[in-house]
Amino acid sequence: MPENRVMRRTAKKAGTWLVFVLLGAVGGFLSGVQPAWGFHEQGVASCGGCHIMHSTADGFEVVLQPGNEALLKGPSPSDVCLLCHAEGPLAVFGVDPLIPPPEKGGGNFVFLLEDNLNDGPDGMAEPIAGEAAGHSIKAPGFGLASDPRLSLSPGGQFPVSELGCTSCHDPHGNTNFRMLNGDGLVQDDLFSFVFPAPEANGIEMGGGSESRTNHTAYRSGMTDWCANCHGRYHQQGSTPSAFEHPSDRALDAETRNHYNFYNGDEDPTGGTPATAYLPEVPFEDRSVTTESTSGPGPSARIMCLSCHRAHASSAPTSGRWDFNVSLLSEDGLQSGSYPIPDPYGGSSQGPLCHKCHLPIPD
Repeated sequence: MPENRVMRRTAKKAGTWLVFVLLGAVGGFLSGVQPAWGFHEQGVASCGGCHIMHSTADGFEVVLQPGNEALLKGPSPSDVCLLCHAEGPLAVFGVDPLIPPPEKGGGNFVFLLEDNLNDGPDGMAEPIAGEAAGHSIKAPGFGLASDPRLSLSPGGQFPVSELGCTSCHDPHGNTNFRMLNGDGLVQDDLFSFVFPAPEANGIEMGGGSESRTNHTAYRSGMTDWCANCHGRYHQQGSTPSAFEHPSDRALDAETRNHYNFYNGDEDPTGGTPATAYLPEVPFEDRSVTTESTSGPGPSARIMCLSCHRAHASSAPTSGRWDFNVSLLSEDGLQSGSYPIPDPYGGSSQGPLCHKCHLPIPD
């Protein structure tokens, strides 16, 4: 195991211990699985779960850090979120980037601790550090720092140094999907969103892993919401990216037909529309449910999260698959990082772009 990876994991574990012991864990409340809506919408003991209510917490004297006017039980808002969401059934982080927690749809921040994500031909010579795995939230107690390569969100104006869980989620709860921030001022008036939260339903955080019959149901508005920070990043004619691709458009008949009958590169036309849905390549549709298995219909649309995870993944740019590999079986070989599971199997499966696009002949 590379020394960097060991050091980063050790720092993370040490940071977690400091957060729980020195700042005071939430005690017995955290020992059970609590639904997020009850905790964040003023459920029993919810205020004390995140905020210091007195000068001691769980028998430990609490020393407030400078700048902690919100009386948080952690060195940053994201550290407080990770008290519940780092490990256990509610985890979106984990312990080891090679053994991530079960996928619940958004991806896991633990991949930010990786030392190399590059599985392309130059993977060993040109390593891609973990901050490229997705949204580099600032959570020093868990070994997470802001992305040193950027000052602003790609395609937008959000200050990267201030990025945290509460940049996207309302810690006090709202009625939006995953408590996402809506239009208006966010994060203590640091930034303003133009677009409202998307319409979607998610699977239970304390339940099973994402699957073809248990997955996020994206309905509308996701690309607009991402544009609050990233603009139309890949849109033709206005993109700051060298790669142009539709990100908010109805799927045409040819694409829908290909998605519905594609069953992997070894069986490209053997699928059926009734069971075509692939959670690794989701689409937006108002008729989608968390249990639906049908492929796209006439109202289906592509969106940002058709290709990217919202949090992070074991691939650069939070890809749902590694965009740098020709075959999914190559993922993790050069870098030693977590190999993203192949939903089709077989050694000759190409990238999941093929779910919508015909493979280009060699």
